Amino acid sequence: MSWIWFALGSAFFAGLTAILGKLGVAGLNSNLATFIRTVVILLVTSAIISWRHEWQLPKHIAARPFTFLILSGLATGLSWLCYYRALQLAPASWVAPIDKLSVVIAIVLGVVLLGEPLSIKLVAGSLLIVAGVLVLTL
Repeated sequence: MSWIWFALGSAFFAGLTAILGKLGVAGLNSNLATFIRTVVILLVTSAIISWRHEWQLPKHIAARPFTFLILSGLATGLSWLCYYRALQLAPASWVAPIDKLSVVIAIVLGVVLLGEPLSIKLVAGSLLIVAGVLVLTL
């Protein structure tokens, strides 16, 4: 169940990202701000990989997973560019809830593209997230 701690850490740091990002894009081009953030992430990740001695690549990297990692990186970059531009244009308290619609999008894509099981709990949770976003943004 250690995944829960990582998921909670992700949520905490994502929330912190909104506030720090809002402060960071003040008076700075949002694309440049995204680049600076990306360089920091590269440096931190490189340090962690070095500290854990994880630089060794597998002898064979299958093309399909590698392609999906590249596409995921592109999606992440586009998400960050949009997110920082939105933070420049609107309060973090407006942008962050809309950004969390990504949870609903991930659920829908998981069910449609990955064949993950759909349950009443997933539907109810998704509807509550959408309702929460509407309450916070309207």
